Amino acid sequence: MTVRVLLADDQPLVRSGLRVLINETSDLAVVAEADTGADAVRLTAEVRPDVVVMDIRMPGMDGIEATRQITAAAGPARVLMLTTFDEDAHVYGALRAGASGFLVKDMALDDILAAIRVVAAGDALIAPSVTRRLIADFAAGPATAPRAPRPDPGITEREREVLTLIGRGLSNGEIAQELFISPATAKSHVARLLAKLAARDRVQLVITAYELGLVTPPG
Repeated sequence: MTVRVLLADDQPLVRSGLRVLINETSDLAVVAEADTGADAVRLTAEVRPDVVVMDIRMPGMDGIEATRQITAAAGPARVLMLTTFDEDAHVYGALRAGASGFLVKDMALDDILAAIRVVAAGDALIAPSVTRRLIADFAAGPATAPRAPRPDPGITEREREVLTLIGRGLSNGEIAQELFISPATAKSHVARLLAKLAARDRVQLVITAYELGLVTPPG
């Protein structure tokens, strides 16, 4: 099955490079391109891609607002934000808008393709380094206003431990090692957390872990 990709970036060279890279693979295909957030929203509704690779910084409607509108429409498309990560102060806002992860513009080409496949499969791309930066940026502000802690969601103590480790950016295998449980058990805990917290993916679990005060910012 071919993963249908929409590219949204105001830089033609970036879109061209990604188009060539993606179309050279047998399981991915670019089905549309947009140079503004508004066009990305419109084209997503028209062509219904599986994944939208979305630049954060675009003229007019930016990638965060476009992502919010796309995910609110409850269609099949999932959004990967395209960013120069070390310079962007809007990471938390992008995740709150419903993004399923991030692509960094200077990352390895194979990693970009892998990221698109991961998100298309229904998972989220949130590497430990990205998680740490997300938490640090959110704690430092002023990227977002202070948020009151969320009420207790009714999860078990073990699920709370798992959610804390997810918030720290650990994979299922690393969670299993940390808690001395099997990888299958760790995966089951994550699945139950997704259901109990009505989370779209692992990215939203990271956000919830932070909002519940389970994760302490570095330093």
